[in-house]
Amino acid sequence: MLNQTGRISFQGELGAYSHQACVEAAPKMTPLPAPTFEGAIDMVHQGAADFAMLAVENSTYGRVADVHQLLPDSGLHIIGEHFVRVHINLLGVPGADLAGVTRAMSHTVLLGQCRTFLKERGIARLTGFDTAGAAKHVRDTGDPTLAALASPLAGEIYGLDVLAAQIEDNHTNTTRFLMMAPEPHVIPDDGRVITSFVFRVRNIPAALYKAMGGFATNGVNMVKLESYMVNGSFTATQFYADIEGHPDDPAVQRALEELAYFTSHLHILGSYPAARAREV
Repeated sequence: MLNQTGRISFQGELGAYSHQACVEAAPKMTPLPAPTFEGAIDMVHQGAADFAMLAVENSTYGRVADVHQLLPDSGLHIIGEHFVRVHINLLGVPGADLAGVTRAMSHTVLLGQCRTFLKERGIARLTGFDTAGAAKHVRDTGDPTLAALASPLAGEIYGLDVLAAQIEDNHTNTTRFLMMAPEPHVIPDDGRVITSFVFRVRNIPAALYKAMGGFATNGVNMVKLESYMVNGSFTATQFYADIEGHPDDPAVQRALEELAYFTSHLHILGSYPAARAREV
């Protein structure tokens, strides 16, 4: 948790789940919305924000599109992580009734996450740009037959009534966010540390297998490894990884030295305290 004042940027409208992440992880900071991830990053570089909160992956839908390609080029460092349980409420204008709702608007991902609830009640799905934007649209239209699927925070911000709470199909659905800053932060000595990095393997036989071997032989736990194409090329593959430990730890240092031998590119994105949600 960021226990300090300042400003923190996020992608989306006020009331988005990214906004919720800011409120939970940095309660003393002022959240600043940006239309895109690039915009949230630029606000930090321009001095309009001190930190950026970026969604990187969802437990149901996987990686957030393009974010792993943005991180290495952002010029920012990961200083923390935060997990948000995605609770979805059906929100209507004041006085609206669930029985009178015929349409629900939200981002296509949330519409899919509430498929059972909407189908059972014969509510048609309308795709909106994002969740908080849908809540804002419902408020502006004032139509009691139109509802939004959004966070409880969005309902509070836009003055909407909760017509049905926590209607998501998957009740363990969680989104992971990364907190980004212009400079690395000092990490407390106590507690688990996560280090994130991206790399590309050299064009030699079994390069990835050999590169990963250093983590196994040095007892370093790799908690995530994911590949993705670079610049739309089928031949250029980059890997994103999370490991437990700090690059200054002897075992991690040895593992990264072995990794470097088999890679053509290695970029450490940051080391930061592991979120308590990882212990659950």
